[in-house]
Amino acid sequence: MISAIVLTHNDEATLPRCLKSLSWCDEVIVVDDESTDGTVAVAKKFDAKVFVHTFNDDFAAQRNFGLEKAKGSWVLFVDSDEVVTPELAKEIIHLTSEVIPAKAGIQAGSPIRSGMTEPLGFYIKRKDWLFGRWLSHGETGNMKLLRLARKEAGKWRQPVHEEWKIQGSSGTLSHPLLHYPHQNVAQFLEEINRYSGIYARYLHSRGVKEPAWHIVGKPLAKFFVSYVWRLGFLDGTAGLVVALMMSFHSFLVRAKLWKL
Repeated sequence: MISAIVLTHNDEATLPRCLKSLSWCDEVIVVDDESTDGTVAVAKKFDAKVFVHTFNDDFAAQRNFGLEKAKGSWVLFVDSDEVVTPELAKEIIHLTSEVIPAKAGIQAGSPIRSGMTEPLGFYIKRKDWLFGRWLSHGETGNMKLLRLARKEAGKWRQPVHEEWKIQGSSGTLSHPLLHYPHQNVAQFLEEINRYSGIYARYLHSRGVKEPAWHIVGKPLAKFFVSYVWRLGFLDGTAGLVVALMMSFHSFLVRAKLWKL
C-alpha cells in the first residue's frame, strides 16, 4: 500500500493537478495549514483524507504529522505544486510492490530490520518549469529529493529545507517529478522572504553565528556557482532570474541572522 502526503496552504489553484496525478495511490493525505481559500474543498473533491494542522514555521513537523497518519507501508511526499507523471507512477508501483518486497522479504506493515540491503528510500529527480521553460541547469538542474521511503525508515528533520533522514540505504528513481513553482516574481519573492526568515530563526536557535562578510560573500558565491559553474546561463533569462533570486535568499538568511 502506498500513501501519498501533500502539505497545503491556500493552494486551490495548483492542488487539482497535483491530486489528479496521485489517483493511483492507495491513500492520499492532505495536511492543511488552516487554508482560507478552497483548498480543503478541492482536496475532499479528490477523496483525499484532510487533516488540519497548524504550520508553526516547521515543515518537518508538518511532514512528520502526515507520516503518523499514513497507513501505507510506503510513503510518497509530493508538494502541491508538483506532478507525478504516469511513468514515475509506474516505476514507483513496480519497485514497491514487486522488486523490493520480493528481494528483501518484506511483508506489508513489517518493521524495519537491521541488515537489510535493499533500499528503504528513493531519491526522485525534479524538473522545474519556470517562466515558460524547463530548467536544465543551475541550482535546480540536477535536483534530487528523498521523497519515497518505507514509513518506518525515519523522520523529517529541520523546520525549513527539511530532509527525510532514513536509517537504511537509498536509491534513485529514473523518472522525474515535475515542479511548477512560483507563478510570478511576486510569489517567488514572498516565498523567499518567508523561508529565509524561518531558516534564520532556526540557525539562531542553534547558536549559529557568521562573520559579517558572509552577508555579501555567500550570496555572491552562490550566484557564481548556480549561474556560471552549474551553467545556469544556458537556461536564458529564466536561469538568470533563478540565480539572482536564490542568491537573494542567501543574503536574506544572513542579514536576518545578523539582526537576530
